Amino acid sequence: MPMTASAASIWAATAAPAPDTPPLTGAARCDVLVVGAGFTGLTAALRLAEGGASVVVLDAVAPGFGASGRNGGQVIPGLKYDPDTLDTLFGEATTDFVGKAADQVFTLIEKYAIACEARRSGWIQASVKTSHLPAIEKRMGQWAKRGAPVQWLDAPAMARAIGSEGFAGGWIDRRAGALHPLNYALGLARAALAAGVRVHGESPVTRLARNGTQWQASTANGATVAAQMVLLATNGYTDRLWPGLRATMVPASSFQVATAPLPPEMLARILPDGPVVSDTRRIGNYFRIGPGNRLMMGGRGTFREPTGPGDYHRIIGALHHFFPQTRDMTLDFHWTGRVAMTPDHLPHVHKPAPSLIAALGYNGRGVAMASALGTAIGAHLLDATSPLPLTVSPIRPMPVHDLHPLYASAAISWYRLQDALER
Repeated sequence: MPMTASAASIWAATAAPAPDTPPLTGAARCDVLVVGAGFTGLTAALRLAEGGASVVVLDAVAPGFGASGRNGGQVIPGLKYDPDTLDTLFGEATTDFVGKAADQVFTLIEKYAIACEARRSGWIQASVKTSHLPAIEKRMGQWAKRGAPVQWLDAPAMARAIGSEGFAGGWIDRRAGALHPLNYALGLARAALAAGVRVHGESPVTRLARNGTQWQASTANGATVAAQMVLLATNGYTDRLWPGLRATMVPASSFQVATAPLPPEMLARILPDGPVVSDTRRIGNYFRIGPGNRLMMGGRGTFREPTGPGDYHRIIGALHHFFPQTRDMTLDFHWTGRVAMTPDHLPHVHKPAPSLIAALGYNGRGVAMASALGTAIGAHLLDATSPLPLTVSPIRPMPVHDLHPLYASAAISWYRLQDALER
């Protein structure tokens, strides 16, 4: 298959002009400093500003540069665990919160009139393994009991909905949908700026320390911020700013490709109703129709940065397997980004010091969960009696974390073997 040389994401190539977010200079003061201008940080900043707090948001590069502007644009409610399990682990209030996470995204889009190609076309969890069907049908049933608009799809229905043979079955969750993630992030940044938030790109925070009753942050270019409270919202791009935080997650690489625009006859057959899809294998793939009617395919890649199109061979192979009619089509885009994966497959909220919160680890569900959790954290920082939807946990660094590319790669190889051996 021919492939262009550009490694820019389809989102960067089709994004609206970014708002002006110049580097921070001099000394600033605020009620809350937010480090990271992704979905978590921007939604928290919006909620804080609307509650009357003064907020400064600092990002090492620009709003939406990290996972928030590079993901597959799939707005999926829930977490990796079934709702009954979430009830047991955290209580029904948390289950209700994660089940409504996608609602929060579409509410924000409507409230701030964010132009990001949002559509509530549903998410299909599809399986190529008949052995997986009982478990995902049970999952669907648990959400149905909680009022979710879900439907089971047998193999023929799956083939009609996806336009690909070989799926044994699955279910569709109509709470879910799709959007242009970078335009969504940029829209949140514009809304934050309009609400009075100071948003600064190219301002990596290199030092954070407690100074009496305040926090003092310094950036690489010598600017400083004094704040009463701090939110660390850097997710898969977390560095060593706060001791041990980076080592609580593995920054897994998610590789994606996008075809040339599909001709009308393919577009009529492939995902005709526009759902987003992911499969149930341990190392599965996800796909959707993206900007310009291009078919997008994503999945796990290497832990090193890609050096060329050859590093995308697994994703291209999956694209050809599921959609053989695309074999002769040009791939217009290929790109990668970091997904924060935690050992328990759950997002984590930490309070490691007074007036400091950190949130990370969305495990591939970041569009909906980061938006909902960021909003909830903003409300909590405004009023400590406003409950956090997830249990606050201590920072627990993973052993020998610097070797994560080795042991995580070994784990992926083991998962691929298990996937291959299952029916």
